[in-house]
Amino acid sequence: MASSSPAIEIEVDDRVVRVSNPDRVYFPEVGLTKLDLVEYYLAVGPGILNALWERPCMLHRFPKGLAGEKVHQKRIPAGAPPWVETVQLHFPRWNRTADELCVTELGAVIWAVQMSTVEFHPWNSRRADTERPDEWRIDLDPGPECDYARVRRVAHVVHEVLDELGAVGYPKTSGSKGLHVYVRVRPDHDFTTVRTAALAFAREVERRVPDDVTTAWWRKDRDPAAVFVDYNQNARDHTIAAAYSVRGLPDARVSAPIRWDEVDDADPRDLTVLTMPARFAELGDLHADIDDHVFDLAPLLAWAERDGLEADAVETEEDA
Repeated sequence: MASSSPAIEIEVDDRVVRVSNPDRVYFPEVGLTKLDLVEYYLAVGPGILNALWERPCMLHRFPKGLAGEKVHQKRIPAGAPPWVETVQLHFPRWNRTADELCVTELGAVIWAVQMSTVEFHPWNSRRADTERPDEWRIDLDPGPECDYARVRRVAHVVHEVLDELGAVGYPKTSGSKGLHVYVRVRPDHDFTTVRTAALAFAREVERRVPDDVTTAWWRKDRDPAAVFVDYNQNARDHTIAAAYSVRGLPDARVSAPIRWDEVDDADPRDLTVLTMPARFAELGDLHADIDDHVFDLAPLLAWAERDGLEADAVETEEDA
């Protein structure tokens, strides 16, 4: 929907961000505008900043709102002010580089929203060493015939296995149909190794609840009513929506951090741009202390060796 509303200036800490077309409707179903998105990200500022801090970040932009084209953008949009920071990444498959947004202050998030960004998809590594992830991501991805009750059951098994490992997991809704759990790890390993560890964990969850979980790589081999524990989200250049990121869905859902004791009751449909500011004001950032709980992947790598999960073989499977 076109908008001719005059630009406004938003103060963010010591920055001033000019927001053009603030009344442009981005979510027609619920009537949310670009300014509503700006105000949402300001309301959850400490949370989105913690989720994106110094990570290369891919942007999902909707220049005309959800009714228009969706743009997956690796390179930072043209016209960035000099204070917006970036990190250069190399993509061997195309032998190209890209300067991606690297958030170090809330003003950069608001500037990205001004540039029509709705979703923020950060890497699981930071710019100090982009080839060494410091975040292990567990993605519970329901099949087309899988209900959310099964996702919840699998989440409890994930929690059980993490507890046995001595790992602290931080759950969040995906903002769509699934759940994510993040675990902070030491940046000691490359993507292939972290991905192999993630596969070893997924196989253990599958062993415990084989009727609910699949780790089959090919979709044709998966039970459509099962939850796919998508270990591949730990591969290089694979990203998923950040904690507190809005999703490009008609009801403006958010990928929302939740407590483990909320898994059975939290409904992703209730966690939206409209409801999250009040929740954040009450609870704060539920992932705020994730850096205080760093897990050593050694037990998972021992499981991988036990199960014959060789890193090279896993990487070949991805490339296939």
